[in-house]
Amino acid sequence: MLVWTCCLCCLCTEGEIVHTLPEGPPVDGVTTLGEQVYVLRGKERDQVEVYDVITYSLQRHLTVRNARGFADMTSCEHSLCLYISDPGAECIHCVGLRGNATQWSVSDKPRGLSVNAPHNVLVTCRTVRKIKEFSPRGDLLRDVTLPDDVINPRHAIQLTSGQFIVCHGGPGDRVHRVCTVSADGHKTVHSHGGQPGSDTGQYNVPSYLAVDDNECAFVIDVYNQRVTLLSPTLNYIRQVVSRHQVKWGPVRLCFDVQRRRLYVVDNEVTDGRVVVFCV
Repeated sequence: MLVWTCCLCCLCTEGEIVHTLPEGPPVDGVTTLGEQVYVLRGKERDQVEVYDVITYSLQRHLTVRNARGFADMTSCEHSLCLYISDPGAECIHCVGLRGNATQWSVSDKPRGLSVNAPHNVLVTCRTVRKIKEFSPRGDLLRDVTLPDDVINPRHAIQLTSGQFIVCHGGPGDRVHRVCTVSADGHKTVHSHGGQPGSDTGQYNVPSYLAVDDNECAFVIDVYNQRVTLLSPTLNYIRQVVSRHQVKWGPVRLCFDVQRRRLYVVDNEVTDGRVVVFCV
């Protein structure tokens, strides 16, 4: 608790831009693993660009075969692989760091991805309002149906308590918010947001999450073009990224706890890039 209180005192300004990775086709995901940054783009081949985490120099490419479209990417330090969601094929691609790949069916359209403490893959399925948990080999372990008022969930992360933090709400929905949901999915424990808007307590399509080592949450707010930082109980702390720091619009992000770097995907219809912030 003391650590988190100190964090609140120090984190009072926007993040500082330290680097911008090259522009290219829209970015569908970003993650870090070891000493490298992985950037996913919607192309026919060489979709994953691999950069050095210190120099940001391009090292190599990885190709995801038999892909029909991407929605997200995450990584697992335990399994040493990338997980990529493919809504078109309703599957997850598991890509090894040497380019070897397998895939498994989700039986729904997968969207946001994360990896929990037991190294299992959490797949957010927006249409059916579920979080599906898979083993590293692709075995379905369980699915969690979210509360009725969680409409259009886009991304979920499991906390150390077993609870899930979820962002939800799309264009036309009456509620746009971030909420903490019980481990069984039955109950909403905390929430931030409500009716869509631009005030500090509102969102306009909260699309993606990351948590730091204190379980404070970074939240992408797409149409407000910002990233918000919330406390573990989902109280507002500050704005980490503002609209003047992005060229187009933030849609996804990844947080490197060790280096305190926030990687923010900044996209438009035909172009995309990743902006690196020190936070």
